[in-house]
Amino acid sequence: MSQTQAPYARIAAELRGRIERGELRPGDRVPSTRAITQRWGVAMATASKALAALGQEGLVRAVPGVGTLVAARPAPGQGRRPATEDDGARRGRIVRAAVAIADAEGLASLTMRRLAAELGVSAMSLYRHVSSREQLVVLMADAVFGEQTLPERPPPHWRDRLELSAALQWRLYLAHPWLAGAMNLSRPLLIPNGIRHIDWALAALDGLGLDDDTRMHAAVTLFGYVRGHAVDLEPESDAARTSGVSGQEWMRVQEARLAALVDGGAFPAFAGARADSALSPESLLDYGLTALLDGLATRIASPPPH
Repeated sequence: MSQTQAPYARIAAELRGRIERGELRPGDRVPSTRAITQRWGVAMATASKALAALGQEGLVRAVPGVGTLVAARPAPGQGRRPATEDDGARRGRIVRAAVAIADAEGLASLTMRRLAAELGVSAMSLYRHVSSREQLVVLMADAVFGEQTLPERPPPHWRDRLELSAALQWRLYLAHPWLAGAMNLSRPLLIPNGIRHIDWALAALDGLGLDDDTRMHAAVTLFGYVRGHAVDLEPESDAARTSGVSGQEWMRVQEARLAALVDGGAFPAFAGARADSALSPESLLDYGLTALLDGLATRIASPPPH
């Protein structure tokens, strides 16, 4: 069994195996949340999530006053998926499950075996719908960019529109910390919903006297700028999840060490500026965005001669 599985998934997989082997038969009680916490040493929330996962697969059902029981086995020809589910719907379900795993545990935790266990299918069956993990990541990126609805009536001024474009992208990266690391401007993912964001930014620069090359560079630079700041989100999320210490808490712990480095006079400019600075991921993002758009405004006001 993969060691990258979340605790609830490992518990669900073990109980699923007992059901499939017939050790737990239809109508038998499965371990209660309290019994799971005692046997596996996990929190009640984790135990509840494990039972909920089995319930979503149709393997168990909760009976008030009795407990959680193994559900009746499906009739021949019936699976866990609706009979009307076509290949497109199945692939969509695979992609949604993969996004959920990456959101909760990081992209490194997403393996085809881990995903198959989450869906209650064999790993080989996934390859009928996605050719590889790499293709799966492309589909995931396209799906999450597709979550973002771009306003049909954008702000009329180009700068307001580009600021909104940056804010919408940042919101996506916050919701899906793995996304920025999956992107690469040197070998870009050719995903329709990602290109849609570039197209929306390009449209903001129409009619401003900029040539096509400048407009394309401006739109892609904006995209890359926001993505560059977001690359730190997944490592920070992983560190906070494994250590239980947030980035702000970590910085407070490091304050004495930082003071020892800079307060001895070796770095006078740094020490002087540090006293009145309050850095954060958001403040750095906003500062750089302002500088980028100020530069673009200068280019629009005084375009270089052709």
